Amino acid sequence: MKVYLDHNATTPIHPKVKEAMIQALDIYGNPSSSYTLGRQSHYLIEESRSKTAQFLDVESKQVIFTASGSEANNMVLKGLFTNPYEVNRKDHLIISSIEHPSVMTCAKSLRDRGIDLTLLSVDSYGRVDLEKLKTAIQPNTRLISIMLANNEIGTIQPIKEAVQIAHKQNIPFHTDAIQAIGKIPVDIKDLGVDYLTVSGHKLYGPKGVGVLYAKRPKKLLPLIEGGPHELGLRAGTENTLAIIGLGVAIDCLQQEMDENNQRVSRLRRRLEEGILKTIPNTSLNGHPDQRLPGTVNISFNDVEGKAILLKLDMKGISVSTGSACSSHLSDPSYVIQALGYSYERAYSSVRFSLGWGNTDDQIDYVLNVLAKIIEDLRKLK
Repeated sequence: MKVYLDHNATTPIHPKVKEAMIQALDIYGNPSSSYTLGRQSHYLIEESRSKTAQFLDVESKQVIFTASGSEANNMVLKGLFTNPYEVNRKDHLIISSIEHPSVMTCAKSLRDRGIDLTLLSVDSYGRVDLEKLKTAIQPNTRLISIMLANNEIGTIQPIKEAVQIAHKQNIPFHTDAIQAIGKIPVDIKDLGVDYLTVSGHKLYGPKGVGVLYAKRPKKLLPLIEGGPHELGLRAGTENTLAIIGLGVAIDCLQQEMDENNQRVSRLRRRLEEGILKTIPNTSLNGHPDQRLPGTVNISFNDVEGKAILLKLDMKGISVSTGSACSSHLSDPSYVIQALGYSYERAYSSVRFSLGWGNTDDQIDYVLNVLAKIIEDLRKLK
């Protein structure tokens, strides 16, 4: 049996998205061209932009298409901190200590260029302390960036309250919502964020397309210069095919998200309870309640997470030991260590992230296979 439990890394393309993209393969006109073929491509891009804006409940002019969620995150941080008209080199950036590598690495790169950086610590569940956020703010704080939901442990942050703290000091706020969109309700107006990022392939759409919501796009400088595309913030001919696919994925989310996520949540509880009850010396990483519906991160004492991953893969089960963007590294998860846990606990962690295609039979299969794998690996220890 094949069981895919790594939906936080990427999701399979929805059948309706695949069908729409196949039909759009013959739409090759450059969207910037004035003749019919170009206008056709331009219309389809703007149709997807309108769908995305409607889904996020924002204005179309606030939706900027990128090539990925990582690019969108970089666009915010570098677009603000490399703007000589907006900041100076001694300005201050606050991020949480469990951000995705696309924010963490970018922030550290800015620090190397002279920006002051604060890594805001989290509690043992992975939640930021709002009082610590208040004390971390400095007179020169230019931006606060805290992800809405963590990609490894699924913990959901109190973003609305954090934004209120930031805005009292007139500090803009960015949230990486890549793991949250499509899994939990996200109301941008209620959250009050100034910037929010989305990735197409995390919501059953294609790879190669991301979204940046910017309340005031003109505050940013472009990463890529050379043309007027995307309000002048991202030069280069648009990826028409992927953007069309994203628009269809948004349609599918609006129709199917609530029902599917309720089922995913039930399956996740079943998997989680099964592991913790039947396999001794296991621990849950992340918040027990304030968590994405499909994410379970478990540490298996005295067993390496990589060994578990490989053994499960041999049984047709796909899981992860952390962020897909860091999977090539041998070091244990910095997210688990940021919770205050040991190197050993981080090294023994495995992430199971469920999605719309998972079934009860698959969960039964995983529980049966996993118990034997852990038993065998501990004997080797």
